[in-house]
Amino acid sequence: MPRSLTVQTGHAVPLAGILCVALSAAAFGALPIFIKVAYAAGAETVAVLALRFSLAALLMGSLMIARRQRWPRGRNLLTLIAMGGLGYVGQSFCFFSALNHASAGLVSLLLYLYPALVTVLGALFLRQPLSRTKIAAVLAALVGTALIIGGDTSGDLQGILLGIGAALIYSVYILVGSRMMQAEGALPAATVVMISAGVVFAVMAAFRQPALPAGADGWGAIAAIALVSTVVAMVFFFAGLARLSAADAATISTLEPLVTVLLATIFLGEALTPVKLAGGGIILAALVVLARAR
Repeated sequence: MPRSLTVQTGHAVPLAGILCVALSAAAFGALPIFIKVAYAAGAETVAVLALRFSLAALLMGSLMIARRQRWPRGRNLLTLIAMGGLGYVGQSFCFFSALNHASAGLVSLLLYLYPALVTVLGALFLRQPLSRTKIAAVLAALVGTALIIGGDTSGDLQGILLGIGAALIYSVYILVGSRMMQAEGALPAATVVMISAGVVFAVMAAFRQPALPAGADGWGAIAAIALVSTVVAMVFFFAGLARLSAADAATISTLEPLVTVLLATIFLGEALTPVKLAGGGIILAALVVLARAR
């Protein structure tokens, strides 16, 4: 049964945790740019996902062996396997399926409900403190995200449900991950998640035989996806999650769409409108509020 939800007047937010999650958000925010390059080189979605996690798993597994890190065992190992093989795969399935029934703007907005979901679920089930500062920061981050994403928000009921499903799965993933970080540490946990997700996507790719990228640009984008937007992004997110509450980590992660918009403006020539700038300012203000609450 869920525990009672309590509201406190303040909470401490470690600066090291903020910096780790902010770096992770920047790395994740670059992902759509790299994906566009890979798609332009002829790669299909399943191929990108399989290569992303397989290469990341190879890199992280090699690092684990080189550093002689202890691998997770028992129930924690099974939980981490489920996080990758079910959590990441399920979230990706819901997100990409939703795009067939709703606009990209609406699906993205629904996905970014996850900071609010993590905040409420963390308070109910994990007894994580729900302060007025945290509530204000989450709401501000949601408003900023909506302004940045904006655009067409059309879609049918199936698309809406799939989009909400993606947000729910990712919320549970973050909450479970916050517990795993305390027990196993960022590197071992991230490695197992990557390996399990890589196995599932590799099996999917073997059956579907999707098109691979062509040319140096396409493979360079795949390498960047694996190294920057997977290894760096996930390890630093888990490192931050070990220092922060799940709600704070999720709120700070709303930097992702801001980074994506800025990179798209710089490298793809997309327009940076006053509304998007305002949204980015609101997100940054929300993060300052969290940081000053230390």
